[in-house]
Amino acid sequence: MAAAKTSNADKHRILIVDDHPIFRQGLAQLINQEEDLCVCGEADDYQGAMKAVAELKPAMVIVDITLKDMSGIDLIKEIRKFHKGIIMLVISMHDESLYAERAFRAGAKGYVMKQEASESIVQAIRQVRSGSIYASKKMTDHILSLFVDGPRDHTESPLRTLTDREIEVFQLIGEGLSISEIGVRLHLSVKTIGTYRERIKEKLNLKNSTELLRYALNWVENKRESKTIS
Repeated sequence: MAAAKTSNADKHRILIVDDHPIFRQGLAQLINQEEDLCVCGEADDYQGAMKAVAELKPAMVIVDITLKDMSGIDLIKEIRKFHKGIIMLVISMHDESLYAERAFRAGAKGYVMKQEASESIVQAIRQVRSGSIYASKKMTDHILSLFVDGPRDHTESPLRTLTDREIEVFQLIGEGLSISEIGVRLHLSVKTIGTYRERIKEKLNLKNSTELLRYALNWVENKRESKTIS
C-alpha cells in the first residue's frame, strides 16, 4: 500500500519575501517539490510581508536583503519583534562576509547565497528548522571564533560603523553603479542615496566622492580576489 501523501495543513509553511517575481517563482517551485514543505505565500516589500505574516502565519520566512522599501535585515527585526516564533532565513546575492553576521544579529537563523540556492536551500531550510544555524563553512568558522576568542576591536574595520543600508549603498558604489542606478536598485530616490553617500564619507573619514569611489572599488575587488583564492 502506498504511503499517504502529506496534506498542506501538515507541511512546514514558508513565506518568500523577495522583490524579483521570477526568482520567487523558481524558489517556490523548488520548495514545493518537497513532501513536507510548502510555500504558503509571497511578498515583495515590507508592507506586503508584514500583512502576509499576520494573515498566513507561516512557520518560516525566507527574506532577501534588498527589498523595495527597506532592508531585509530591518524586516527581520520587525518580524522578530511582533512574531517571535517565526524562523527566518536570508537568501541574498550580497556577500555573506559582510551581511551574514548582521543578519544573524537581527534574528535570522541562516544565510544562503542566491547563486547557491538551487543546491542548498532545502538543506538550509531543514537545518534551521531543526534548531541549527545554517551558513557556509567559512562563515560558520568565523561565528565560532567569536565565541572562542571574543569579538575583535571594531575599530579594525571602519565599515563596521556603517548601518545595514549604508553598507548596501557602499557595496553598490564599489560595483561601479551611479547614484541613479543605486536608487533604482534599492527603490530609493537619488536624494536619499546622496544622503547615504555623504554619511558614508563622514564615517569612513573620506574627503570627497573620488576617495569614496576608490575605497569602495578596492574593497569590492579585494573581496572578489579573496573569494577566488578560497
